[in-house]
Amino acid sequence: MQPAYKRILLKLSGEVLAGKEGHGINFDTVSDVCKHVKKCSEMGVQIGLVVGGGNFWRGRSSGNMDRTRADHIGMLATVMNALALADTLEQLDVPVRVQTAIEMPRVAEPYIRNKAVRHLEKGRVVIFGCGTGNPFFSTDTAAALRAAEINADVIFKATNVDGVYDKDPNRFADAVKYDELTHTEVLAKGLKVMDSTAASLCRDNNIPILVFNLNDPENIIRAAAGEKIGTLVK
Repeated sequence: MQPAYKRILLKLSGEVLAGKEGHGINFDTVSDVCKHVKKCSEMGVQIGLVVGGGNFWRGRSSGNMDRTRADHIGMLATVMNALALADTLEQLDVPVRVQTAIEMPRVAEPYIRNKAVRHLEKGRVVIFGCGTGNPFFSTDTAAALRAAEINADVIFKATNVDGVYDKDPNRFADAVKYDELTHTEVLAKGLKVMDSTAASLCRDNNIPILVFNLNDPENIIRAAAGEKIGTLVK
């Protein structure tokens, strides 16, 4: 199978890694995702990966806690997920490196753009932890930023829905799915593809976003091969 992209940025939510439990890490789910990341890598695709931390911590649910501190806790949650993904990939004999935006040298490499690109060129999967390293920015924004920095061809946003709808398909039976959108339409219509900061960053840097369902991890392979799945924002 020939890949349609040379270099991708795969964005995983923390909730995806929790499986049906809804919290913590479900290693059967992680293993299934990593097996398909391995297949994608074996196709010759260079893979950067940004993971959220919502399976451990939701900053917006932290009550009266200072927002900056709440976001720092969320960044640390992403590192737990990054290390779990890295360990599972290594067990599958996939070369992998974890880089974090907050330096913790006993745990992972610090994020250095040129080093990350070099790892990708050598066929290593690079997992980016700690979001952007700054409070008030989501891991969606981190995905857009890292994609721009490593010159990714596309962002794969793997979610629990099969694309972008005009309203919540879990609540409205008449929700309409979009096959294709522009970044400007996403922003103008307030569609929940990514937060507005991330969507603007992708628009300004001409980075396409492919939103698809990760309940079937085979979609990672289909997306990498250029099959028409989910919703493409470009």
